[in-house]
Formats: sequence, structure tokens, C-alpha cells
Amino acid sequence: MASLRVFVSSTCYDLSIIRGQLRQFIENLGHEPVMSDYNDALYDPREHTHTSCIDEVAGADAVVVIIGSRFGGRSVPSALYKVDLEALAAVSKSNDLLKAKDNISITQLEVLKAVERSVPVFAFVDERVMHDHATYERNKGKPIADQIEYSSIEKPETAKYIFEFINFLRHRVTNNGITNFNKLQDIEDALKKQWSGLLQKLHFEQRAKQQEGRRIDALTEQFEDLKAAILAAVGGSKNEKEVARGVVRFRKLVDLVRAFELPDYSFLFGPAIPWGEFLKRVDVVDFTRFPAVDDERGMRRPLVRWLRADGTFYEVERMFDPADMSSEWDAFMRIDEESRAVIYDALNEMRTMPMRRFVRHIPLTPAEADERTRQRVMPEFEPAT
Repeated sequence: MASLRVFVSSTCYDLSIIRGQLRQFIENLGHEPVMSDYNDALYDPREHTHTSCIDEVAGADAVVVIIGSRFGGRSVPSALYKVDLEALAAVSKSNDLLKAKDNISITQLEVLKAVERSVPVFAFVDERVMHDHATYERNKGKPIADQIEYSSIEKPETAKYIFEFINFLRHRVTNNGITNFNKLQDIEDALKKQWSGLLQKLHFEQRAKQQEGRRIDALTEQFEDLKAAILAAVGGSKNEKEVARGVVRFRKLVDLVRAFELPDYSFLFGPAIPWGEFLKRVDVVDFTRFPAVDDERGMRRPLVRWLRADGTFYEVERMFDPADMSSEWDAFMRIDEESRAVIYDALNEMRTMPMRRFVRHIPLTPAEADERTRQRVMPEFEPAT
């Protein structure tokens, strides 16, 4: 059985005692520590040792970084080329560290490589350094900033780069947790809790996945029963296969149309009408893409704005792409009226959840809505009528 490979990243000279004790801690848990000062990294004789360390990080399962008083050695160019610094700018709101790439230490570069490869990073900062970091943040941008000497930092000229490294980590979009430590026990206690919590979460998610699988199986059986009932209902009609296929294909289209909560849907199974006629019925005149937003569960929802003639708009889930829905509408309208009615009735019976979660009317102009969003004030969503 393969062991969890834990790469320990830090300066070695000032943290050698903590590194040695942390190595024993990791081994006692049954994991494999990867530490450059113990020759755990493969030093390819054709490469600089910095480059070899970056390669080792890419194969790790987790990275523990300890930030103390020393900056360490600056990364050599061959190691810098191993990390996509431009791509990393998108993962943190604080990127001053990346702008001064000639002042990125090998320890920092190891962690940046882990971030690039989505390797979990567990960050620990000496309490004294974190205290001085707060002073740095208060004076950042002031004329006096470069004159301050911080007692926790060994070389004053490296303070900025250590503090900006902390900023990069704590302002990441994900995995931005940082733990202060005063002694090794603080690091060990935090890692025990974190790794134990991750294992517990893994078990929970596995159970939830199994339950979801059983729900999907049950829904599949219900769907097959419904399809059989539809085929039986149309009897020997030559269109029975078309109806069965239509129930599968046009579910999304019918969900979209129902989400507008119109008073009458008989037009769906009357004489064929074009997609533009449907848009007139819901007062839509244009479309525009809109960046993803967080829903009530904190999940990112990509949206399309369906602009109304009155200046307001609908927020519509991106899965209902207007171009795709237009094509589906045309295909639906090519089916005979009787089959369309059967398909709509079947899908209408299947859906029990509120449709307004797919389409929501915002009684504001797009400009007003954007301003409200900036002010974090939005009106209640209205039904899409």
C-alpha cells in the first residue's frame, strides 16, 4: 500500500530542529516525509537542486510549509521556468509576490508549484512573524514602510517578500488557511485535526455518493416505467418511438418554458410557431452573458441575462443557452401536434420542483442590478411571469 507523500517546505538552517521533529511525527502517522535535507528528493545530476525540488513537489500528495524568520535562497531561473506564474495570478487576490519573480525563494517556489498542481498546502507561520506581518500591512504604501525593521525577520531587506508570500497564501480563492505556531506541538495538533477531518469528510462524501447513486437508480427505474406507460398510452401509433425519444430529448426545453410560469401552454401543441414567437410571449428582445455568481448554497452559477422590452431582465441558468434552445424549439415544433402534447404532459407530470430556480425576473435594468450588486443590495427575485 502506497504511503501519503508529505513534502515539507521551509528554510532549513533556522528550522532544522522543528523539521527533524516534524519528520518523526509524519513517519509515526504512517506517512512518507519528503525533505530535501534528508535526501528524500532525487537530485538529478543534470539539473540544479532547486529544479529537482520543484519536480518532487509535483509528485507529492500534500505540502506542509513552515514560514519563519529567514527568506532562504533565491530560486534559480531553471526552477522558475518550472512554475507557471502567470496562471497563478488567478488563484489569489494578492499577487505582489508574483510580480517580483526575481525575489521568489526556493521555499516559496516549492509552494507555488504545489498550488499550480492543486496539491493541498498546510501553511504555518511563526507567531512573531505573523505579528510583524500585521504591522507591515498597516504601513504598506506609506513612506515609512521601507524604513521599518521587524524583529522577527533576520534580514530586513527580505521582510517584504516574506510578508507578500503570506499575503498570497491567505488571499487564495481556495485552500487559504494559515495557522500561527509558537512551538512544534502547535503544528502537530493542527495537522492531526486537519488530516483526521479530511478522512472523516472522505467517508461522509463516499456515503453521500452511494446514497446519490441509489437515488439515481431509483429515478432511472421510474423513468423507464414512465416511458413504458407513455408507449402503452399511444398504443400502436406509428409515432410511439418519436414520443419516447422526445421525452428524453426535450426535458430541458420544457423545463425552460415552464419556468416562465405562463398562464397558458396550449401553444406548445398547437400549430407550429417559430422561436421568435415564444420570445415575444415572454417579452424577451436580446441576450447577454453574465459572470458566474454564488447561489444560496455558495455554489457558482453561470448565468445568461434575457433582456426584456421593458428594460428589466431575466436571470437564466447558463445550461439554457439561447442558441441551443432555439435549435431544440425548432426540432420540437417539427413533431406533430398530438405527439407534442403527449411529450409535454409526460414531462409536466415528472417535474415537481419549483421552476423559478431556472429563470428569475429581476425588476431592474442591468446597470441598476450591477450597482446593487456592488452595494450588496438586491431586491427579492420575482416569478418569471
